[in-house]
This record gives sequence, C-alpha cells and structure tokens, in this order.
Amino acid sequence: MVLSNSNIVQEYGVPLTQQGDPHNASFLAKIKQEILANGIVRPKGYNVSWHVNPEIEKHHFGNSHPMKPWRLTLSKGLIMSYGMHAAMDTFVTRQATEEEMRDFHTEDYLEYLKTAKVAMPDDDTPMPYNLGGSDCPVFEGLFNYCSMYSGASIDAARKLCNNESDIAINWSGGLHHAKKAEASGFCYANDIVLAILQILRKYPRVLYVDIDVHHGDGVEEAFWSTDRVMTLSIHKYDGLSFFPGTGDLERTGPPDENNPGAHHALNVPLSDGINDEQYIWLFKTLVGKCVERFRPNAIVLQCGADSLAGDRLGRFNVQVQGHGACVAYCKSLKIPLMLVGGGGYTPRNVARAWAHETSIAIGCDQTIDPIIPMHTPYRSHFRHETLFPTLEQILGDPRPNRNTPKKLDDIVQHVTEQLRFVNAAPSVQSMHIPPDLTGYKEEVEQRLMEEREEHDDSIRRDKEEGLGVAMEF
Repeated sequence: MVLSNSNIVQEYGVPLTQQGDPHNASFLAKIKQEILANGIVRPKGYNVSWHVNPEIEKHHFGNSHPMKPWRLTLSKGLIMSYGMHAAMDTFVTRQATEEEMRDFHTEDYLEYLKTAKVAMPDDDTPMPYNLGGSDCPVFEGLFNYCSMYSGASIDAARKLCNNESDIAINWSGGLHHAKKAEASGFCYANDIVLAILQILRKYPRVLYVDIDVHHGDGVEEAFWSTDRVMTLSIHKYDGLSFFPGTGDLERTGPPDENNPGAHHALNVPLSDGINDEQYIWLFKTLVGKCVERFRPNAIVLQCGADSLAGDRLGRFNVQVQGHGACVAYCKSLKIPLMLVGGGGYTPRNVARAWAHETSIAIGCDQTIDPIIPMHTPYRSHFRHETLFPTLEQILGDPRPNRNTPKKLDDIVQHVTEQLRFVNAAPSVQSMHIPPDLTGYKEEVEQRLMEEREEHDDSIRRDKEEGLGVAMEF
C-alpha cells in the first residue's frame, strides 16, 4: 500500500497491522514461507529487540536534501519481507519526553525546536542554533521527528539495562553530530548520547564505536571529560574539506592528563577507497584492543551506512559484507550491544546493510537467501536483486584506494600507545536516575568505588616494591 502527501512522502503500511485485507493476508503467507525457507528462528541463549516507529518515515527534509527518512521504509520492508521480525521482540516506540531529552540538550534549544517556523533553507541568514540552513532545515513536524527517534534509542537502551535484551536495535537513530544546543550535519537531537546516559545508570563503562563515514563529533564532545565512556570513531578525514572537519589522529581527549577523559577519545582518520579486507582488519584490531584495555560493560555501535561504496556522500569501497562484519565482531564479544543507524544517503544500500546486520544480530545471516524476496515492497528500487551487489555493480570502477598498509599500521600503533594510558577503573559520577532505573544506582556506584580502590591499591603496591618501603596515604 502506498501513501503519499503533498511532500511526496512514501510510506509502506505494515500488512501485519491491517487484518481483513486480502492483499495483506497474501503477504503474510509469503512471509511465513520465507521464514521457513530461510530457517529464521528466535536465537538461543540471547534476546534481540527491534525498536521502530513508522511515523518517523513520513518526515521529509526537502526534495533536494540527502537525508531521506524513506530509507527506513525500505529497510523495514526488507527486514519484514524476510520475516526477521519473527526472531525478535518488536516494539513500536514512543516519543521521548522533554524531560528525557533535557538529560543532554538545553531547555532553550528544545523549546526552539518545537516553535521554529517552517521556512525555505537559507544559508545566508540561518536561524539560531544552526537551524534553517541547507544542512539542518526546519521542516514540518521537526520536534516530533527528533523525539521519535530519540525515544526509540532511549527505549532500546532501557531494554539493555533491564536485561530484557542482549542486542537492541534502532535503525532510525544514530544522529551523532547534534550538540547540546546546536543542530549539525542533518542531526538535531543526539539520541546516542541520550541512550548512553541511560546505559551508564546501569553499567560502569560504555564503549561507543562509530563506523559512519563522518566523524562522530557530537558523541565524542558530549563525553569528552569522562573516563566512563570511550569513543572510537572510524571515518574519512581530509581536514576541513570533508564534514565536520574534525577527527584527526592526534585528537584523543583533553590535553590535561588530570582530566578523566584524557586518552578516551580515539579517532581513526581514513582516506578514500578503503576496501573490505582493510576495513575489517582495522575494525577488529582496534575494537579488540579497546575491549581488552577498557573492559566495557556495554557497546553502542553506530552503523552509519554512508561508509558503504556508492553512497551519495561517502567515498569508501566498503561493501555490505564488510560493514556487516563489524556488527558480527561486536556480537561475538558477548557484551550487551546496542545498534543504531546514522548516515546513509543511497537508500537502497542503506536498506541492504541494515537488513543484513539485523540478520547477523538474530543469527540467520548464513542461512537466508541473498536474493531479495519477490514480495519485498519497492523491490525495483534496489536495482540489483541481491543483498550483496559487487563493487562493479555499485560503482562500475572502484575508487582508488589511498590507504596504504603503512598508514593503517601507523594508526594501529598510535591507538595502541594511547590505550596504554587508559585505566580500567573509572571515576564515580552521580546523576539523575529515572524511576525505573533507580535501583541500579547504588550498586553501580559501589562497584565503581571498589574498582577505584583496587586500582589505587595496585599503584601503591607497585610503588612500595620500587622504593622498598611501605607508603602512607
């Protein structure tokens, strides 16, 4: 079923919610056949939740804007056509409350998001808070859009906190550029920061990993001065000529060694053309080192699909398989995992990637047919009938690879050196706890105090052995 309005917005109405329609009954029967044919079952030993709100898909940034919420319609349609939802707990999410969004964003900024008047983008005279330009236009329903995708990420985070999910997915989230009181790079509210703040109420340490083609500057900035969150962003970097112009190798956190956040912001600046083999090796190597040193209790993985070959804005040669290998590796660590979306400006490839990564989360990636089901909504929009088109099909000629083995080795060496300064005993930070997570607060703070004391005792013993005398504190 296709719905349209004056903004040329398309939405696929989920047939499972419309009982009595003969077309929907036929569609449901095809999905059941697909589930059986692909061996899709609920995973054993862990639980996956999928957090969606179809209303998000209806929003429209403007005909010429690269961000198309309709990519979520394609993704949802592909995931459900395979029947993957049968292996997950699927939740239609709520909007985040203003109180929840104020955990990070300022009250004045949120109020402006609610009241800003819709206008044609104007880069010469932008509105306050970096709104109104071609990157961050003010469109109909802007605040509702922000609160919807933020609510989905907050709900997903709470499922992890309450041990109701081991992997929680929100493909509508991942808007990593938004600042405390500023829109940036198509991002208005930073759902990732809001989600991590939830997770920190249960878990002492969170590792945030970002594979969007753009530097995850908003999340990095939000947690710049804490040792309870480590950020690792793998992105294209070409100085100020590629947005947002930050994320160089030397940017590793506050320069003051006494600041808890020192060495906790790690950046992996890449050049055009990196391929699957290099990308997978680099990801596994660096994430493995971060996990070994930082010992996170939860991982948030931003799966921005603009790092895929053929993206409207990206310039890499990474394929759906290489992108998905990052999700598979994080899943293999058996640490509570949250997956969020992010960038991605060629909708057909976004849908491919996030459907494939959903199949990895539920453990059916090795059994599903790579040929996109014939009953998939908007199947013709995918151009090629497979989940895994070749680089030649996507690009014709792959982009020149400007990432030499030495460049990648130097990056690994630099990150390894930074990790030497990281302590696995974070400082205690008290924060407001929502009612449903209040019970975790004392337990987490006690755990952090014990880890800090053990760390201090270890340092004292090392010094005593070196001096040969007992030390007093």
